[in-house]
Amino acid sequence: MSDIKRIEPAPFQTPPTQNVQGWERIASTAGGVVMVGKGLRRGGVFGLIEVALGGVALARGITGHSSAKSFFEKSRQNMANVRSKIERAGEELKSPKTGA
Repeated sequence: MSDIKRIEPAPFQTPPTQNVQGWERIASTAGGVVMVGKGLRRGGVFGLIEVALGGVALARGITGHSSAKSFFEKSRQNMANVRSKIERAGEELKSPKTGA
């Protein structure tokens, strides 16, 4: 019975960083509450869709994190990196021309 091994719990995941602040966060929370309320009053399939979208906006406002916003920020950063590499390559191509 001394061969029993203890199972260690998995470490907690780190929460995502907040990328929604200030008025944007307040507007998301308020808009989410309004959309959920309108969707519940409307009912049906379109009301359910409105409740779902309102819930996403509400969660975005409460947590302060938007996965879509972080995706677009990463894409924008990648584009900036590619642009700087292209500009650097262009400068390297101009330097032999100037030295000739």
